[in-house]
Amino acid sequence: MARRSTSLLRRLLSPSPSPSSPLAGAVSRRTVTYMPRPGDGAPRGVTLIPGDGIGPLVTGAVRQVMEAMHAPVYFEAYEVHGDMPTVPTEVIESIRRNKVCLKGGLATPVGGGVSSLNVQLRKELDLYAALVNCFNLPGLPTRHDNVDIVVIRENTEGEYSGLEHEVVPGVVESLKVITKFCSERIAKYAFEYAYLNNRKKVTAVHKANIMKLADGLFLESCREVAKKYPGIQYNEIIVDNCCMQLVAKPEQFDVMVTPNLYGNLVANVAAGIAGGTGVMPGGNVGQDHAVFEQGASAGNVGNEKIVETKRANPVALLLSSAMMLRHLQFPSFADRLETAVKRVIAEGKYRTKDLGGTSTTQEVTDAVIAKLD
Repeated sequence: MARRSTSLLRRLLSPSPSPSSPLAGAVSRRTVTYMPRPGDGAPRGVTLIPGDGIGPLVTGAVRQVMEAMHAPVYFEAYEVHGDMPTVPTEVIESIRRNKVCLKGGLATPVGGGVSSLNVQLRKELDLYAALVNCFNLPGLPTRHDNVDIVVIRENTEGEYSGLEHEVVPGVVESLKVITKFCSERIAKYAFEYAYLNNRKKVTAVHKANIMKLADGLFLESCREVAKKYPGIQYNEIIVDNCCMQLVAKPEQFDVMVTPNLYGNLVANVAAGIAGGTGVMPGGNVGQDHAVFEQGASAGNVGNEKIVETKRANPVALLLSSAMMLRHLQFPSFADRLETAVKRVIAEGKYRTKDLGGTSTTQEVTDAVIAKLD
């Protein structure tokens, strides 16, 4: 018995078998199954907002892939465009009912015009946390390796509060609102995310050296929450130094928690480093609802030439859809979708122009469908 135990121990401690070994498949194959609760396989309704520009192209790609996988979701599609004065009531009601939404980009007029419908959605549904995952995709060359950054951004206040007015002609005042309540809950979300995803470090991004009260309150809230997670390293960085460090040594960052405006800037910088905004997934989540979309906002509606030639990159929204499937507790479908997308990128045969290729949206979509297990 002792000899058998020693032999078993030696086998367990021995190096992993090579890929050609007959044991390789058994070692790499997942053996602990996902056990659903009764009724978990029932199809779930998802509100769909194709949006503007390339939105209909990339959301159309998602629908095709979902149909090819026979994913247990169905879409309630609504026409919403960035030049509308408000998000239609029936769209808000659909999201409240379904709890989940997938959307393409909504164009926001620069300067004058209507207010941002993206901001309206976040406030109406209290989607207080925006998450963008910026990481290297195997086979896609980038300036830096080992990038795997999650930017978690407060989504409802700060400079995005929209509190602006003209004091006198030629003088405009814009208010930045920071509250302890919103700062604490975004800090809690960031640390909870890190804890649940086995992340090792949370970095708070700020400008408290200048905005000592507003960003000081944000930092104070982060520090209080950090004390409750002693197993997670916590540090702080000024936003301008953060952008420089991202470009120089992005691998040093893990989870980043930011106020509203800084998060938008940092997420787009991180996305550009890791492969571009066309491949970075993301979403917005609150207590009761979630909206999934392309992670980084830059280029999410594209331009006329991309729309006309139908060469929009669907990868970001496909990966966001994998995030959505996990959120809906369909992990097997999420794994299949994510694996298929990564196989297409690694193979390198079908890529849109932003990734150095010439493929159309449909060609990339068909390639992903062909790679589904």
